[in-house]
Amino acid sequence: MSLNQILAFSSSRVGNNGYLQMALPVIKNFLGDKPLNITFIPFALVNNDYEAYTTIVQEALKELPYTIQTVQPANAKAIIAQADVIMVGGGNTFKLLHDIYDCQLLDIIRDKVNSGTPYIGWSAGSNITGPGIGTTNDMPVIAPKSFNALGLFPFQINPHYTNVKPAGHHGETRDQRLEEFMQMNPGLPIVALPEGTALQLGGNKLKLIGEKGAVLFYWDENDLAAKREILASEDLSFLL
Repeated sequence: MSLNQILAFSSSRVGNNGYLQMALPVIKNFLGDKPLNITFIPFALVNNDYEAYTTIVQEALKELPYTIQTVQPANAKAIIAQADVIMVGGGNTFKLLHDIYDCQLLDIIRDKVNSGTPYIGWSAGSNITGPGIGTTNDMPVIAPKSFNALGLFPFQINPHYTNVKPAGHHGETRDQRLEEFMQMNPGLPIVALPEGTALQLGGNKLKLIGEKGAVLFYWDENDLAAKREILASEDLSFLL
């Protein structure tokens, strides 16, 4: 049985709710009531004001019995090694993965999570749980060493999912962009998460969290790209 415990949120906010408001009760249920040391990786923030970012997260989760510490490039390996929980915030996925490679953290994070340390991410922090970051919505503001990510899930994630096309807009829809990825990466599924949803993995069981559904892009029995709705609370363990 896999030891992996993962919470991958689409976003930090839902509608007009506060920062991590929707995530707070889910995190509490996921981690329990014991005091835990959470190391927060803020590298997706482009302006590098990591302490300010951590303060926002600490304030949002202040009612929970956890200590949240900032991971800085200078202390990254040591602080992650002693973490009870790894938490990775949103921002720019290319910047996040660039810094993870730059600090030589990819294998350290992966090995620690595969050994049972809970992982919580949102937006960019969820993007990197898949094999690669090719389904991010972000602009490549910096080039990481590789697009290969943590590979904690054997499928891609697309956070902030919506397929709305404004009137008069002639660019591709989100679905079209994701279908392009599928054409270039045959056989690799994508879970597209609307805001307000998350994936939760524990005990080899993967399920969708939230009050709304999500979308699965997959390859059917004829090796054709297809998609279907994922229902709220649906068991997705077949994707593991």
